[in-house]
Amino acid sequence: MLRMSTLFLRTLRDDPADAEVPSHKLLVRAGYIRRIAAGIYSWLPLGLITYRNIENIVRDEMDKAGFQEVHFPALLPREPYEATNRWADYGPSLFRLQDRKGGDYLLAPTHEEMFTLMVKGEYSSYKDLPLIIYQIQNKFRDEARPRSGIIRGREFVMKDSYSFDLTDEGLDISYQKHRDAYVKTFERLHLKYNIVKAVSGAMGGSKSEEFLAPCETGEDTYVLCPKCGFAANVEAMITKVAPSDSSNVPAIEELDTPNTPTIDSLVAVLNERFGGGFTGASTLKNVMLMADNKAISVLVPGDREVDLKRLQAGLAGVEELRTFEEADFAKFPSLVKGYIGPQDAAKSGITVYADPRVAPGTSWVTGANKINRHARYVVNGRDFTPDAYIEAAEIREGDSCPECSTAVIIDRAIEIGHIFQLGRKYSEALGLTVLDQNGKSQVVTMGSYGIGVSRAVAAIAEQSYDQIGLCWPLEIAPAKVHIVATGKEDLPFDTAADIGTKLEAAGISVMLDDRRDPSAGVKFKDAELIGIPVIMVVGKSLAEGKVELRNRKTGEKSEVAVDQAVTAVAALIATLS
Repeated sequence: MLRMSTLFLRTLRDDPADAEVPSHKLLVRAGYIRRIAAGIYSWLPLGLITYRNIENIVRDEMDKAGFQEVHFPALLPREPYEATNRWADYGPSLFRLQDRKGGDYLLAPTHEEMFTLMVKGEYSSYKDLPLIIYQIQNKFRDEARPRSGIIRGREFVMKDSYSFDLTDEGLDISYQKHRDAYVKTFERLHLKYNIVKAVSGAMGGSKSEEFLAPCETGEDTYVLCPKCGFAANVEAMITKVAPSDSSNVPAIEELDTPNTPTIDSLVAVLNERFGGGFTGASTLKNVMLMADNKAISVLVPGDREVDLKRLQAGLAGVEELRTFEEADFAKFPSLVKGYIGPQDAAKSGITVYADPRVAPGTSWVTGANKINRHARYVVNGRDFTPDAYIEAAEIREGDSCPECSTAVIIDRAIEIGHIFQLGRKYSEALGLTVLDQNGKSQVVTMGSYGIGVSRAVAAIAEQSYDQIGLCWPLEIAPAKVHIVATGKEDLPFDTAADIGTKLEAAGISVMLDDRRDPSAGVKFKDAELIGIPVIMVVGKSLAEGKVELRNRKTGEKSEVAVDQAVTAVAALIATLS
């Protein structure tokens, strides 16, 4: 039994100054976590119990699916990550360090290399496969902007599992096993979620899906089609635009457009000069960026912004994207700020990427690469040719579903799980092979599957809190019943302790507020803030031989006889499970 008189707990009445999202505010105020540094948090007893409840559910479902648990260190040598190029590919988000002898090490953000080498060291025959192994381990990423408490930290806990199969067909089966296990896991965690198409990012691989928990403060944006059910992370959203017939488009025409360095100012001049009909979508925006140390131009319709996350997802191997600075423009004197067009990009050695909305044959108004000059009737394929097409423009509500062309809706969510078909990227790089039925060496194909265990604490809090505090699902809460003893006499406290002991004996976990000093009002506020599903009040009603039961989620109250308290609690809990 957790006794608040001795429990290492201090609740707070005010929100922490650095907290922006509800889960961060409430987990700190209720005494679950405390900040150590930016993106680094410690777990207090209530937080650790809640975290472990989630971890136990994740582990239980992985074990039920037949997966086997292993464990790796978080501190790892450089060499395996260099063999897969991830020592460099991870860029500044990787924590790198040296030991006293000058050897290079890292704090692992993921463990693909370690899993691959472990299997390589133990298995050599097709008879050993398929195999699925997993771990629950601390991970580290040097986030540029750690935020939202434990949702995006620099140290976090993840369940990562890996499948090893001889064939692609076997990988499909392992992938589906994980998908099914994740569905069961998140349902037990009482998380609302959507499964969406995603990109693999630094992990590599082909087929990729995310499990997203919808909430207003989520960092991930995803699209949903209300008609066909298509769902995708915005980074994986596909734009389908058919080529246009440009055979009747007049020749390119330069226009004198003084003082029009912005899209809005240009559109105003065009409508004044040509009688209306022009919008930002009529213009072509040329966004100059540095992709690592390479200058690129990204073409999007003028009414759209470049989504850097979508763009970077399609630029393989690019570690850093940033907008052009004055020093960059100085290296390319042919670029006239505010009047850039793609017509002369090849002469400047600039790689041009076009969003699919800038389809072949489409005609645009864009910069003429001269001060105070624009050009109209600039046709893709006639007056300029992109080096490549890439999903780069922001996605908006109302954009067309790539499956059925229905207008999509956009929602926000927290990523709680991600599954990938890695294929043979890591096994080829690290030499993971087995002998097949014919004695021939075959490269093993792999899958990678992650669940954010510590992040799930925040995700559940975000979906279940109310205006007075946290409100945990039964299986997640640090206890199932919060008994509040009130008054100055010994009887309420003795009765509360006796009921708590009987509940514990019945297998129902209890937190007992046996503190003598705080007022009843303070105790009630703490109980509401902490968020245990059932609250029992042992106080004024005791004079009539009764205690009060409260359903934390619904606020419903009832009174029951003291000698029926354990039975009544068990019945209430049965309705919550």
